[in-house]
Amino acid sequence: MAEVERQQAGQTVELVYEPVARDMVSALRARTRATPAGRRVRRLLLFAGVLCVLCFGFLVLMDAMTWRLWLMLGAGVLAFACLYLLPWLQGRQLHSMAARQGEFRAVVDDVGIRLTTRDSDATTNWAMYSRYAETDDVFVLLTGDKHGVGVMVLPKRGATEPAGTERLRSLLERHLGKA
Repeated sequence: MAEVERQQAGQTVELVYEPVARDMVSALRARTRATPAGRRVRRLLLFAGVLCVLCFGFLVLMDAMTWRLWLMLGAGVLAFACLYLLPWLQGRQLHSMAARQGEFRAVVDDVGIRLTTRDSDATTNWAMYSRYAETDDVFVLLTGDKHGVGVMVLPKRGATEPAGTERLRSLLERHLGKA
């Protein structure tokens, strides 16, 4: 009954996929770029890295080779590494959790999103999300909070038909704002 109502509501897109770590990493990087909190953390890490490297260069020019010099260089390298490593590490953790669910099946229509796995079945209305971001691999749905805590990842490769990605983009544009 509910499935018939979903199909009658209009355009429907079905995605079937196994989660992969690359999708999660791509989604987390998109969330970082799309949320104020994520952009703030990126700027802070970038600033810290540049400042430490500049201090290192200044101390080298002054011929002040001390343990502080190496500490600053290490802090700068760590800040730059965090820009790239944190999304990768977090994405791998999310993937390990999602992979235990087996195959994912998402049905997206004008009513919302129904996500079914081996162990769960959840329906989410469009009001849950306020915007979406798009990468080469995935669509990332984000909640309205400034941290983008609520995230749904919809891999483009999961589209069951060639025009599915375009129809999904159309549904997302109609119901959500682009981040």
